[in-house]
Amino acid sequence: MSEDSVPPVLADAVWPAVPSGALVLVPVGSTEQHGPHLPLDTDTVVARAVARRTADSLGDRPHGPPLVAPALAYGASGEHAGFPGTVSIGHEALRAVVVELTRSLSLWAGRIVFVNGHGGNTATLGGALAQLRTEGHDAVWTACEVPGGDPHAGRTETSLLLHLAPERVRLDAAVAGDTRPLPVLLPELMARGVRAVSASGVLGDPAGATAEEGGRAMAALVSATVRRITAWSPDDRGRLTER
Repeated sequence: MSEDSVPPVLADAVWPAVPSGALVLVPVGSTEQHGPHLPLDTDTVVARAVARRTADSLGDRPHGPPLVAPALAYGASGEHAGFPGTVSIGHEALRAVVVELTRSLSLWAGRIVFVNGHGGNTATLGGALAQLRTEGHDAVWTACEVPGGDPHAGRTETSLLLHLAPERVRLDAAVAGDTRPLPVLLPELMARGVRAVSASGVLGDPAGATAEEGGRAMAALVSATVRRITAWSPDDRGRLTER
């Protein structure tokens, strides 16, 4: 890398190397319980990996290579408040952070994509990005969702972490949680939190998780994110869709 080139990770760059009009990806995660076997930053790990691999896959663009901003490691995780280790900033604070980040980034960036790894952030991102787009910011968001995956700390996320950070997975502590589909669980989760339906914090079953399955899931997440960014077709809540 030459001294005047910009690395894909924004935090590693020096300001004279940052191109005006760049595409910036902002990973958004959480710090919350992920059962007795996965680390608290699981959502952040996944969002960061998707953002970085997406940036690599997109390659050089008219305003230079895509840049990956430092991840937002705290989100709206109130439903996990019954478990020690969970740290939630709530919807209002998250919305304020997303709004102010976008306004600041827009002073030099071209397009901004929030890459979200935590389901509890989705309503906040939708509201914030809808507002920001009415202000004229070319900012959107997209979700790290594996079709057919279980809701939380089950086989899907365990496989992803076995692929991304196997040394941080405690498979010997993994247990099955409530395996009912999320639409069935959601009313009780919203009313009483995760602990009311799963003492372990797991929604799903980690059994059968493998690094190979996680690698395939990660490749699918990156491919979908690349397609959405390339199409650039946001809905009225600023969420990227696939045409």
